[in-house]
Amino acid sequence: MASDERRALIVAAATEVFGESGYTGTTTDAVARAAGVSQPYVVRLFGTKEQLFLEVLSEALARLLAAFRAALAGDPAVPVGRRLGLAYFELIVDRGILLTLMHAFSLGADPVIGRAARRGFMEVYHLLRDEAGMTPEEANSFLSGGMLANVVLGVRLLDDEATDPGVGELLCAVFPEKLELIRASHPAPRGGTAR
Repeated sequence: MASDERRALIVAAATEVFGESGYTGTTTDAVARAAGVSQPYVVRLFGTKEQLFLEVLSEALARLLAAFRAALAGDPAVPVGRRLGLAYFELIVDRGILLTLMHAFSLGADPVIGRAARRGFMEVYHLLRDEAGMTPEEANSFLSGGMLANVVLGVRLLDDEATDPGVGELLCAVFPEKLELIRASHPAPRGGTAR
């Protein structure tokens, strides 16, 4: 395997591990095990856990921005907010990306990760304003809906869908067109069985 392929494999594994365990709860050893490489190899490629997390964050943001740009190039008869929302929901079924972004955004006080997360969040905002042509109010509404979707998925609200009728109601409101995709990609509850 070429070095750049191994690097991509480690970043993909790190996305999953950081997503599940958070920045603080993740070790380079856990990432190495998930990627099937040695821990010294991970350190040799990335230097520190912080640098690896920044690489994962950068990749997640790049994928998000690419998905949005592809949606902007889509059918102009479909409202831009709807195109972007559908693209976002298709992307965040990858829980690693979703949770890594959430972890990064919660580390705002960290001098290095916080700065990178703020810069990435503003890249998204500027795309909405400058490329999608949204007003500040439209961008606010779009981002608010996205953050609600993140929370719903991040807290695994789908785990309680069968026991709380309000969950189904909220899910239908948050994911009106992509609920089946979201359900299909939702992992089985820990200690439970697959859906």
